[in-house]
Amino acid sequence: MAPKRSAGRGKRSFLPPEPPPAKRRCVWTPGRGCRLPARDSGQRDDASGWNQTGLTGQREYPHSIIWALCQRKLGRAPRASFQQCLQQTFLHSLDSYRLFRTASPFDRRTTCLEWHPAHPSTLAVGSKGGDIILWDYEVLNKTYFIKGIGAGGSITGMKFNPLNTNQLFISSVEGTTTLKDFLGNTIRVFTRTNTWDNWYTSVDVSAKSRVVVTGDSVGNVILLNMDGKEVWNLRLHKKKVTHVALNPHCDWLLATASVDQTVKIWDLRQVRGKSCFVHWMPHERAVNAAYFSPDGARLLTTDQHSEIRVYSASHWTSPQLLIPHPHRHFQHLTPIKATWHPRYDLIVVGRYPDPNFAGFTPHEPRTVDLFDGSSGKMVCQLHDPDCSGIISLNKFNPMGDTLASTMGYNILIWSPEEAVRRKQEGLIKAMSEQGLGRDCLAHRCARRSRPGPTSSREQQKCLRLQGEARSKCKGKDPGP
Repeated sequence: MAPKRSAGRGKRSFLPPEPPPAKRRCVWTPGRGCRLPARDSGQRDDASGWNQTGLTGQREYPHSIIWALCQRKLGRAPRASFQQCLQQTFLHSLDSYRLFRTASPFDRRTTCLEWHPAHPSTLAVGSKGGDIILWDYEVLNKTYFIKGIGAGGSITGMKFNPLNTNQLFISSVEGTTTLKDFLGNTIRVFTRTNTWDNWYTSVDVSAKSRVVVTGDSVGNVILLNMDGKEVWNLRLHKKKVTHVALNPHCDWLLATASVDQTVKIWDLRQVRGKSCFVHWMPHERAVNAAYFSPDGARLLTTDQHSEIRVYSASHWTSPQLLIPHPHRHFQHLTPIKATWHPRYDLIVVGRYPDPNFAGFTPHEPRTVDLFDGSSGKMVCQLHDPDCSGIISLNKFNPMGDTLASTMGYNILIWSPEEAVRRKQEGLIKAMSEQGLGRDCLAHRCARRSRPGPTSSREQQKCLRLQGEARSKCKGKDPGP
């Protein structure tokens, strides 16, 4: 068992700090098929089934990370065992995750989310109106805003240029796949449909092979060189291609997902037509996404109703895991997509409760769910009472310690509580020095005589309001 917190100074602890009583996070205890590990006997549920002791559900692990590292150094623990111990330590830290900042920069819902590959606090988010924001959530006023065309300009896919991370590959309903810089300048147009009846739905890029791949709404997949020269343009699916993904380690391996209820794997060196796929994976519903794992050995698919699948390279044609999960799709909702954690064997996905789903309970919350990628068991659920909408997109940053989510018009940033407290203090100081949020700060100072958690709650509320206000300004110039 992990050592418990000691009252003495200088004692190290592997347990996260207790959550502040002013704002308690909640965890839903799932029903059949999504059962969390047993809770401590001291925890209690209210009549609705909610556990009010904060984020729970992490499995107990027998040794500390120090013990695992020592065993690894001595050659007594295999790599898999060491990696599992690291993962268990991370799961234990999820107890302290809470919302750090929120922003609402768009006048239409968010449709796309991508982390900057070199700056772990910077992300790009696209909207249904074609707007794109590049946001460093740890720095006040540090945003780039690319104005879209409005209706008909929905951003369907984004990838940072691996050869120049100040540029973005973008696919859109406007009918183009382009390369743009952060000022909105178009550097190159890779594909153009010249019709509103066909548009591009996804994009991916390989730095090693210097290729760009994109899919469209009628089933075509186009492969191009980075200089814009087309290699091939073939109809590989019967209906709209929803997602294209290149394998991070074997970049000649391509996965495509479609509303024709299939996922296919292709060898880019041997594609001659729609029958030249390497593997074919039929699904019972249309498929929203197919992501290769960070090591390239597995594939994660999300359908448009209630099933997540994991396929293994050892047997691509048959799923290794089938995970029941409610995330049904409808026209005015950004499709929900499950993604991998970049460092651990974990899957993160937003929940859209369905009365027809097994284990459904009244007033079930719209949580962010985390699953073990090996067993398919749910290990944690994140939820904030102030954010009750459907969370469609979720991605961890490259370091794996911060989660970004999108909910309707909103961008949500989740971080460990200690990091949240430290970052909030820095932002509050910066806001005070720049004369921002004076009314909010004055209100917080007037209530300073109240218990500590109240001050923390006011501080967080102030930061959220400031984040929303600043992002809605849509400033054209980058901040400091």
